[in-house]
Amino acid sequence: MLRCNMISGSASRATRCVSIARLSASKQSGHFLSPHRKAFASTANQVSLWKHKSLFHHYRASQGGATLAVMEGCSHQQYRYFFFGRGNSDGDGDDDDDDKSNKKGKGKEKEKEKEKGKEVQDKKEEEKNNAHETNPSGTSDDYEKPAESKENKSTRATYSSKGSASHNNVWLPASRLGFGDQAPRYPHLMALPLVRTVFPGVPTHVTVTDPKTIQALEKVVSGGSGGYLGLFLRKDHSSEMPKGNDKPEIITSASDLYSVGTFAQIQTMTPTRLNNYPDMNESSDGDDVLSTSPSTSVMLLPHRRIDLISVDDIGPPIDVTVSHWNRMRYIRGQDSTRDDTIRALCQEVLSTIRELAQMNTLFKEQVAYIVPNTSMFDINDPYRLADLAALLSSGGDAKELQSVLEEKDPEMRLHKALVLLSKEREVSKLQQEIQAKVEEKMTDAQRKYFLREQLKSIKKELGMEKDDKETLIEKYRNKIAEYPTIPEEISETIESELEKMSSLEKNSSEFNVTRSYLDWLTSIPWGITTEENFDIADARRVLDRDHYGMDEVKETILQFIAVGKLKGSVQGKILCLAGPPGTGKTSIAESVAAALGRKFYRFSVGGMSDVSEIKGHRRTYIGAMPGKIIQCLKSTGSTNPLVLIDEIDKLGRDYRGDPASALLEVLDPSQNYTFRDHFIDAPVDISKVLFMCTANELDRIPGPLLDRMEVIRLSGYDVPEKLEIAEKYLVPKSMVNSGLMVKQDLSEEKKEDEDADSEGTNKMDPLAPQPTYHLAERVPPSLSIRRSALESLVRWYCREAGVRNLSKKIEKITRLLSLQVVAEEEGAQLTEKSKRKSDTWEVSSDNLHEYVGKPIFTSDRLYEKDPLPHGIVMGLAWTSMGGSALYIETQGIKRGLDAEGKPRGGGTLNVTGQLGDVMKESTQIAYTVARARLAEIAPDNSFFDDTDVHMHVPEGATPKDGPSAGITMVTAMLSLALDRSIKSDLAMTGEISLTGKVLAVGGIKEKTMAARRAGIKTIVLPEDCRRDFDELPDYLKEGLDVCYATDYSIVYDVAFVTDSVK
Repeated sequence: MLRCNMISGSASRATRCVSIARLSASKQSGHFLSPHRKAFASTANQVSLWKHKSLFHHYRASQGGATLAVMEGCSHQQYRYFFFGRGNSDGDGDDDDDDKSNKKGKGKEKEKEKEKGKEVQDKKEEEKNNAHETNPSGTSDDYEKPAESKENKSTRATYSSKGSASHNNVWLPASRLGFGDQAPRYPHLMALPLVRTVFPGVPTHVTVTDPKTIQALEKVVSGGSGGYLGLFLRKDHSSEMPKGNDKPEIITSASDLYSVGTFAQIQTMTPTRLNNYPDMNESSDGDDVLSTSPSTSVMLLPHRRIDLISVDDIGPPIDVTVSHWNRMRYIRGQDSTRDDTIRALCQEVLSTIRELAQMNTLFKEQVAYIVPNTSMFDINDPYRLADLAALLSSGGDAKELQSVLEEKDPEMRLHKALVLLSKEREVSKLQQEIQAKVEEKMTDAQRKYFLREQLKSIKKELGMEKDDKETLIEKYRNKIAEYPTIPEEISETIESELEKMSSLEKNSSEFNVTRSYLDWLTSIPWGITTEENFDIADARRVLDRDHYGMDEVKETILQFIAVGKLKGSVQGKILCLAGPPGTGKTSIAESVAAALGRKFYRFSVGGMSDVSEIKGHRRTYIGAMPGKIIQCLKSTGSTNPLVLIDEIDKLGRDYRGDPASALLEVLDPSQNYTFRDHFIDAPVDISKVLFMCTANELDRIPGPLLDRMEVIRLSGYDVPEKLEIAEKYLVPKSMVNSGLMVKQDLSEEKKEDEDADSEGTNKMDPLAPQPTYHLAERVPPSLSIRRSALESLVRWYCREAGVRNLSKKIEKITRLLSLQVVAEEEGAQLTEKSKRKSDTWEVSSDNLHEYVGKPIFTSDRLYEKDPLPHGIVMGLAWTSMGGSALYIETQGIKRGLDAEGKPRGGGTLNVTGQLGDVMKESTQIAYTVARARLAEIAPDNSFFDDTDVHMHVPEGATPKDGPSAGITMVTAMLSLALDRSIKSDLAMTGEISLTGKVLAVGGIKEKTMAARRAGIKTIVLPEDCRRDFDELPDYLKEGLDVCYATDYSIVYDVAFVTDSVK
């Protein structure tokens, strides 16, 4: 240890020893140990300072104001080093300086003899105050001298004259020439820019990363000046930092620093290395490597405020010229009003600090650390109290803290500090409110959780409830016991999952996956089937009750019931109902389910492009679930429901798979008894399910899928069928929905008995008879829709194959009738369009236009006159909306002669009418056949050679395609070439080959209905379509003369020979 006697001034005035400081050399690399100031619990070596009254006498030297010290046991050269940083322990140094020191030493010895008597008194005072501890702030004037051990004496030799310990990483400041307000006042200092304002009196840590600045700090420490420097706040550090420079201690201009800073002394310097950011340096082999950057952690003890006079060098390091602030003291009694204001501000600051300490735990800990370790806490000194308040406002803006540092007026400094504290208080209040809300939620949730757990424990002790896991397992076993038969593989899977669940933690993710899997496994109705209805008469009654016509569908269902009754067991079947929109495909499926006594489930696959919708997701995915097939079994609770797959011809396909291919397994009777869903991953028997599919166009269904289905074609409704459907179903339904009629299924007595017997249920008897209807009370008795109105609707408004548009027109009539009834009852005025124009409430063909507007179709024929113009023939076409009569028009363009007298043009065919590719090919075939036939019939006729032919199919906005107009086109071109007309009541359809063969076409029923609607009496059909025509109802065939053709010669005879008109 080194024992040093601190005296003031020259040797002649050195009269007493003022302190002893024990120094323990640190064994840890990079620590600076202060010989007089060590109040930090975090440092490895503590230095104890003892308080004593009047132990320090200060002398401000004329040069720099340095305080001198006499070191006991040190050589003259060591003495000089500790004062001025010059010389070494070996006696090297300036001789002039040594002579001056010797002269001063002789003077000191003379004065010691004169002061000998006084030293005895001083020693007594030292023993009296030996128990006092050091004031950690370093602002006390008196220190007591502790006993020095032998170990302390031996420690001196471990420090070199250069000011460093024997350990290379430990740097020791050369001298401690005072601290606090007694610190020296150097005019020239090294400046260290900071990003946070530092106030005097409180130690602070700073990390320096610039190598040049670090070297300069080491020189300051080892140079003997005491390790003093100036700390200045940077202006807008984040915004004005030069690009590529992340070191705050580097500035580019003198204006980067504020004019007021803090004079501080280095206490410790700890070299470190920063490895947390990449420094892309190129290695020897060309690869980028991650290097470290040196840095140093510096502990500083601020002493007083200083003004920045000038920046001599912007460095690094930065050299500045400063002027030191004198100790500012507030003298009370000069201005009573100001005294009261300052006293009130002081009290408010203290009150705010006390309030913040109660509200914020971190603030309270900060106060508990700072106040005992600083002299700033002085309620009688407004300057220091304001500094303390600003220091405690850690969240304050750097500019606001700097303004407190620069303020000299005590009242304004207190005001600014109080503003910072007030902001801190508001933030703490907001934080407290947020914490209260969070704690309230957490407390409520915890209370409920504790109560729930207590309730579980109580119920478990009483035997009323088991553990959640045990309850679930017991629930699954009870559900399994309800099923009559479970497949062996399914039973093994369930048992395996139950065993796994019993060993899993209920809060784990695997537990939830297993639970979801068991939920679905135990929800499938294994072995449960609904009792089917094998009574054919009852089934027929149900089918006829809900739908008119559709004999083929009804016959197929009755056959299915009969087979099941004979076999005693029912197997599934796959039916596909194909037809135009509005023909009742979807609604008939529900009636079939009611007739069979099966549960009904419907899902649409229109636009579906994900295979998982059919076969489910794999359990590895989050939110995985089975496909529609397994869902329908769970929803219906039986293994033999009727499942309707709607719009199967509109399946999509994308990167997620092809649902049409996934349906192959579902709709294949030879495979679906072991259907495997991706989620269930076990065989499920769906062979008892009756699948019904609906489609508008069979051509859009993939061939392999269509091959697995039994197709039933619905050709649409003719006029009589539409009339029957409108009278029996559409009109009563629309009248009931409009409030004009009341549905009465049973008599009042029977209804009351039924309500009493079926109380609490809402099931409708599928075998109930056809309901009856009667007019509502306030409806006029004569209100009705006549049959003639329905006939006009079907003929002139609704010519499509289905009845959906017809239903819309009827609903429009009934709504207007309801409006008229209510308006006349209330006496309200209606618009000219809505009011009733006739005297009767009956809607007939005469006043139908008042309810639905003008007819959409004004005529069945485009050409009313008989015969037709040359080159025009009526054909028959099939569309998705039903059949229609289609005219083929041809016109010849005869070219004139050119300059040489030769005819221009001829031999070309132009086609219009938005025809498809197939129909365009038919025109070319028809043109070739017509030229060939003309050469046989009239060899001298050169019409096609001399004339260009233009063929057009009217209604050009409607796309048309198909080969069925081949014979019609040939007939039209021959009519033009032979200049002969075709009778107007003749229509034909059929495809023609290049040799003149007439080939079969489809849609015979729709085309026949279109012919009857157009008033056609003679139809030419291919011979191969005779079977289709014979299957038509008699009322459709009645009055029609049908000619069957195998070759075009027969068509020619019918069109031009037998019934030709010139």
